[in-house]
Amino acid sequence: MRVVMMGALIATLSIGATAAPASAQSPAKPPTVTVTTYTSADSILNLRKVSFEGGKTLDLSVGIGSGAFRAKGDPDNVFLTISDRGPNFTCGDAEDIIGVKGDKICGDIKRGRIYPVPEYNPSIYRVQVLENGTFRVLDSISLKDSHGNPVDGLLNPLTVASTEQPLDAQGRKLDRNPNSVDAEGIVRLSDGGYWIGDENGPSILHAAPDGRILVRHVPAGTEKDYAKAVYKVEGTLPALLATRALNRGIESMALSDDERFLWFVLQNPLANPDNDTYVAANAARLFKFDREAGEIAGEYVYLMEPTTAYRGEEKKKQNTVRISELTYLSGDTLLILERTEQTTKIFRIDLAGATDIAGGQWDDAATKPSLEQVKLDEAGVKPVAKTLVLDTADHPEIPVKVEGMARFGDGALMLINDDDFGIDGKRTTIVKVTGLALEAPNRGN
Repeated sequence: MRVVMMGALIATLSIGATAAPASAQSPAKPPTVTVTTYTSADSILNLRKVSFEGGKTLDLSVGIGSGAFRAKGDPDNVFLTISDRGPNFTCGDAEDIIGVKGDKICGDIKRGRIYPVPEYNPSIYRVQVLENGTFRVLDSISLKDSHGNPVDGLLNPLTVASTEQPLDAQGRKLDRNPNSVDAEGIVRLSDGGYWIGDENGPSILHAAPDGRILVRHVPAGTEKDYAKAVYKVEGTLPALLATRALNRGIESMALSDDERFLWFVLQNPLANPDNDTYVAANAARLFKFDREAGEIAGEYVYLMEPTTAYRGEEKKKQNTVRISELTYLSGDTLLILERTEQTTKIFRIDLAGATDIAGGQWDDAATKPSLEQVKLDEAGVKPVAKTLVLDTADHPEIPVKVEGMARFGDGALMLINDDDFGIDGKRTTIVKVTGLALEAPNRGN
């Protein structure tokens, strides 16, 4: 276990300044932020070794950190996490990852994505953080179709939203699968069921306590792409969400105290009307979903930070920044996790007073210019208010690519990284951050 404490220096001294009288009230001292890291040698996190002809052998792990949640009634140090679609990388990244040029393994296939373990099943994990600086996996549940068969993480046969061609480790084409899920954010209900975000569709899924998918909510007009799925599919999300950029769907999920409402946010602004807009825009869409009604109950705009706010990444394109997690606080306030590949920023956001754009002109693809292209103040759209809570650039001991966030029972923040199944040698790390002055949780979250 590694513990690092950092106090904030707030006093500024001037030459010749007069000392304040003893009776004057001194400024409150900022809390000391403490970061504790936890690692694991649990054998369940070992996946397999995969060798590539003429290239490297990858020692793959199980990446369990694509989302996190502490469920109501669970011990203070026990969390749910979720894995995504399994180890994968694009043909364009092949040479850096496996030492084989992409065209050698992928040929002339356009938009190819390699899945070294294509049969991997996205799964829910229950992990316990221990006082000795480690964590262990208590149990796991694979996501399943309605017949109880585990689903894989391959690509869906999308015709409306953009997609790629899945390939195995030898470069052979794999079939797209309507049952497949790229699982990301997760919450658990008091009845044991789950709600899960999906990056690919994009979509949100309701699953039973045993992991069987009960219903998948997809953008209206894309239902036919899932016609052969072995579970119920409903086109209840705004049709415009099908314009999400490739691999920039839903990576988050939060749950209200009364369990009626879910919140989720798109990783990035939509490619609305085109990919150039997505690359340059910073207006992401945040949704409130009514579970009882099975429909969107609110839609808000979250303004992402410019790359100039990320130290060392000032010259990168705006789409370097993405959103990976939400955690409910109370009322209309949540924590949102915004990040690049190197740095994570966590903000407290407040929806009160923000413009609800659900079902209006900004959800219509015919609106020109689009929400992603306009200046919000000129369009009369007020984004959600945001306040910085944590910048990991101040805490280099926190791992990169943090995608899961929850709260310990004592109110401390739990963060977990997505290790990408170890394709670049990284492994899963859990972090406990104290001293952030967050309101105490009144249930699991």
